Amino acid sequence: MSETTAERPQKLVNELRVSAHLMTLDPGLFCIVCNPSKAANVATGLPGVRVSLPPGVASNPAAVSISSFRDDGWLTPFGDAALVRVGAVRAQVLITVYQAMEAAEGTAPNIQVLRLGDAAAPDVAAPAAAAVAPVAAEAPRYMDIVAHIQGRGDVGGMIGERLGVTGSRQWIEGFAVAPTKGVGVSDIEYQAVLGQDWLSPWVDGGQFCGSRGMALPLLGLRLRLRGEAAENFDCTYEASFVDGTAVGPVKAGEACQSESLAALESLLITIVPHGEAAGSAQVLSMADAVGKPAAKPVAKPVAKKPAKAK
Repeated sequence: MSETTAERPQKLVNELRVSAHLMTLDPGLFCIVCNPSKAANVATGLPGVRVSLPPGVASNPAAVSISSFRDDGWLTPFGDAALVRVGAVRAQVLITVYQAMEAAEGTAPNIQVLRLGDAAAPDVAAPAAAAVAPVAAEAPRYMDIVAHIQGRGDVGGMIGERLGVTGSRQWIEGFAVAPTKGVGVSDIEYQAVLGQDWLSPWVDGGQFCGSRGMALPLLGLRLRLRGEAAENFDCTYEASFVDGTAVGPVKAGEACQSESLAALESLLITIVPHGEAAGSAQVLSMADAVGKPAAKPVAKPVAKKPAKAK
């Protein structure tokens, strides 16, 4: 019997068009960006980019640290980026581009390399032990915000509470925001300030923005609400920085950063029902905004007008 179409084995291997480039970087901190591409395919994620160490002695893993904004390490053609830190000597990184075989010529993603600073970490004195707030033995089961703090690791808190210690001079290397009540996780997005007039790609709620274990401080943040949440709630945020300055509160959509671009030390995000004053006693965290309505000022009774005779 002839083999039917349904019985034919499906093709298990699909060829891709792959190109690789060796890039030599001087000591310093760099941001490698995969700029948005018109050829982007949401289903396949192609064209995709990987930033990695090359094989052989040229890799120099002791001198190069690579951290992407996505957990899987891919740079998709939707504005993803990776941070590369090169130590005291020049080193190479391997940039590999993956495209579909049917991709038209000239549709490869545009890769941009920005230098953010030198290789040395910010000149910040080691914080005194007394300046570090003790970490609770048991973290809360539900947390709205998680920040990765220098020397402390991941620390969690709720919206309406300050995360990080003002005056500790311990910078924040990354954060994630996932409201547990009122505003949904999909209703919020945020960016990290990486340098002068330069921000990371927008990150969806619940996703980590920044780096872990690379000693790369964030220089600020930008946050906004989406959809109905933007119409029903007001969002502001403020921050302190390792140079002693404090900024905010600023409105949603604005960058919160110091004039000197000092490292971010602590942050406070506030989300309140639309129309509530941010500095009044009625300010609520998201946990309160849903479970407990804001107190309203008592209105003076108004005398009713007599009804008109028919």
